[in-house]
Amino acid sequence: AGIYEATAAGKELGVEVIYRGPDKADELKQKEILESFITQKVDGIAISVLNASFLTPAIDRAIEAGIPVVTWDSDAPESKRIAFYGVDDFQSGLVMGEETAKLLGGKGTVAFITSLGANNLQRRLEGARQSLAKFPGISIVETYDIKEDSTRCQELIATGSNRYPTLGAWISVGGWPVFSANALEPVPATTKFVSFDTVESALALLRAGKVQVLLGQKYFGWGGESIRLLDGIIKGNRPAKAIIDSGVDVVTMANVDAYEAAWKAMVSGG
Repeated sequence: AGIYEATAAGKELGVEVIYRGPDKADELKQKEILESFITQKVDGIAISVLNASFLTPAIDRAIEAGIPVVTWDSDAPESKRIAFYGVDDFQSGLVMGEETAKLLGGKGTVAFITSLGANNLQRRLEGARQSLAKFPGISIVETYDIKEDSTRCQELIATGSNRYPTLGAWISVGGWPVFSANALEPVPATTKFVSFDTVESALALLRAGKVQVLLGQKYFGWGGESIRLLDGIIKGNRPAKAIIDSGVDVVTMANVDAYEAAWKAMVSGG
């Protein structure tokens, strides 16, 4: 959705939008692309950062070259970027922990799924851990690093389900487990699942009872808002705040139909 909305915003504002991204999560390739944009002397850069510490020097070089940079979805908070548009990841993590505690009735075991390196995922993980720490009856048994690899994610879910057959709940701070139906096949019906992402396949898994809670980012703001932010900055209108919270949706069986209807209306422009 992001690239289409970015292109539409570009047409609306009269600016050219160029999209370049690695075919898979590859921080080296992302750095190369970022540096090529600096060399090309583009007017502005919007980037979802795969590895904050690794990309920060390149982002700073862009700023020093007079190219404004905004981040979206995943931030590089220690960089000189001008603004970040996305969810408050720590707050989202707190919500994930709270929802999991409700599902478990305040006691049980939890395993995490994450991908180390991305600032947004780390903040969600920190928030969820802090939230769960309020419940002495809940213990965290393991945290799995899937390295932004959906196949590895599926393998580790199978491994974890075998290792902890009475696991109370999985918490995935990214959407890898819900991108297809296969990843959750090894998870027993007694184990709850809380995940980020509200893509169509995730909603189907929720309806099937394989997932109990989904957190959804405001995906349709990423592309358009990033372009509008850059356009405003170039014209001398900096945002009042460096961090712009896009908000987050919590989706359960109680509101999945209404959420999907609203999403489809947004896609169609209705």
